[in-house]
Amino acid sequence: MNNNTETVENKVEDKLNEMSQEKKDNILSSFNEFKSYLGDKVTKGEKLGLNDNQLALAAKKIADYLAAHEDPQNEEQYLLHELWKVGNEEEQHHLAHMLVKLVKE
Repeated sequence: MNNNTETVENKVEDKLNEMSQEKKDNILSSFNEFKSYLGDKVTKGEKLGLNDNQLALAAKKIADYLAAHEDPQNEEQYLLHELWKVGNEEEQHHLAHMLVKLVKE
């Protein structure tokens, strides 16, 4: 893993840890709110020059955090949570890429 990728992952983790529970609850209140939040972060990442793989690694970091610390609040999040739990590392990476692709549309 290169330094730029490690920096992206560290920044994502720091932001998640600094975020208030109220803000997390607002983002997770609906699947559309979650997609909007992720889409905003993807757009910002693209403006910073991150490539699709770096964006997917950031999305994977977010998904890892959510799977470990947050309960799904709707059916779509529950499905993603279950897919994340049963997926191996490679499958999770692919799912993260698909989430990035989803929010870019």
